[in-house]
Amino acid sequence: MNGSSTASGCAVEQPARHKHLRRKEARPSELTAAALALFVEKGFAATRLDDVAALAGVSKGTLYLYFDSKEALFKAVIREGMVPVLERGEALLASETAEPVALLRGMLLDWWEQLSKTPIGGVQKLMMAEAGNFPEVAQYYQEAVIDRGQALVRTALRRGVEAGAFRPMDVEMAVSVVIAPLLHEVLWRHSFASRCAASTLDGRRFLECYFDLLLKGLCSSSGAREERS
Repeated sequence: MNGSSTASGCAVEQPARHKHLRRKEARPSELTAAALALFVEKGFAATRLDDVAALAGVSKGTLYLYFDSKEALFKAVIREGMVPVLERGEALLASETAEPVALLRGMLLDWWEQLSKTPIGGVQKLMMAEAGNFPEVAQYYQEAVIDRGQALVRTALRRGVEAGAFRPMDVEMAVSVVIAPLLHEVLWRHSFASRCAASTLDGRRFLECYFDLLLKGLCSSSGAREERS
């Protein structure tokens, strides 16, 4: 790993710099991949379209054939990296066949896999840091990701209560309580843990503890028996 050591002994990862050959054409997915890498590394404000084009190996003019602004490029990054996992959750809910505990667990695990193990997870930190300075970008993220994600959890919880698998609860507050630990872990992975190996949590153990506490708190007595079985 390329990097230097701090006084605390943590290895600090240094961004790799590669020379990219200039090409006449690029697929939009190559441009969004380059944009995601730079958004996560530098932040939204500091990322320039010139830099995105250079990383993708194309001219700025080629980039403008697909995206007319940095905001449009960011939205494309979200559509490719975040929206599909929400669509999968919506498809699960639409089927109405999954048992409530399995439905909620499967949906949250899918989110975890996407956000903790792919570069798109870094967007969570980006939005926390820069949403206040870019209201148009923040509004898009709110509608495309946050609102849809909260609606999925809300529906799953209500369905579980109605089926008797989950105990009665304040569903609106429970939505935030369910999401917050996963969000915190993703933010941690793309901040402290990305710079200091000693700060990295064991993902498997974290999930085991998370689901143990979550489902024991949510489930009714009958639902708890089903979970143990």
